[in-house]
Amino acid sequence: MTEATPLSPQSILVLGAGELGLPVLRNLARVAKRAPGCRISVLLRDSTINTQEPAKKTEIDGLRDLGIQMVAADLVNDSIDQLAEVFARFDRVIGCAGMVAGPETPMKLATAALRSGVKRYFPWQFGVDYDVIGRGSPQDLFDAQLDVRELLRAQDKTEWVIISTGMFTSFLFEPMFGVVDFENDTLNALGSLENSVTLTTPDDIGVLTAEIVFYEPRWRDEILYLAGDTVTYGEVANLLERALGRPFKRNVWTVPYLLQELEKDPTHPIKKYRAVFAQGRGVAWPKADTFNARQSIPVTTAEQWVRQHLAHR
Repeated sequence: MTEATPLSPQSILVLGAGELGLPVLRNLARVAKRAPGCRISVLLRDSTINTQEPAKKTEIDGLRDLGIQMVAADLVNDSIDQLAEVFARFDRVIGCAGMVAGPETPMKLATAALRSGVKRYFPWQFGVDYDVIGRGSPQDLFDAQLDVRELLRAQDKTEWVIISTGMFTSFLFEPMFGVVDFENDTLNALGSLENSVTLTTPDDIGVLTAEIVFYEPRWRDEILYLAGDTVTYGEVANLLERALGRPFKRNVWTVPYLLQELEKDPTHPIKKYRAVFAQGRGVAWPKADTFNARQSIPVTTAEQWVRQHLAHR
């Protein structure tokens, strides 16, 4: 991406500093050097800001070293009005806290953002294409995300940008997800071996989100798509064999089978995700059409991730 004229200064508040929030914050601080006068802040609980737990304290100190300011508030326990009062001090708010208090969290934060009058809001929608999946899917949390989209689209005072990233790359290979069974060297395809899934690492999302936030001319009321990779489950089996140097059996968990499994345990979150991904709608898009491809920004492919993180297995 070519570097243009100096960027406009912004006051940016990031909600949360977890798996996604940390790389977003670090990259915002990096890109903000091109925008003199820009201020980056992170909203955290007071107990987190003042933690003495070594690993978390190291993270917080690292953010301070980058010039990131700490803002104390509680996304779970503070009211919408209390959060709106905090958000009003900034012109950009970026949600990176996930569903910290359950499915109502995204709507609570979006309502607070609109009530605050913030100029631009990036909601926690770093995932699949909820519009394509639609209401009533096996994963009921997705309906809450659609509620947020309807709320944002129904107003014209706060600009919004949604960043769709697909699944975090690491999650596809988590033993609890069950798609890759390392103990039995088996790939359990969701729906079919031809079904696709889009994958992006949190580090890449951090890089790309920072570029999107500062991009000129800015996007308004739009959905942008990212992809580290878009692969079929059959291709995942092939790349595992190449990277790990051993054969993997292919197995298919059909949609009827996964829905039956969900009926036996209807509150199981992983079974909900398996069923919705098996249906194959809104969970993948061509990499060539993404922001990172159009801007020629390098990202981590699924095979690169496996070689970096799993080749020692």
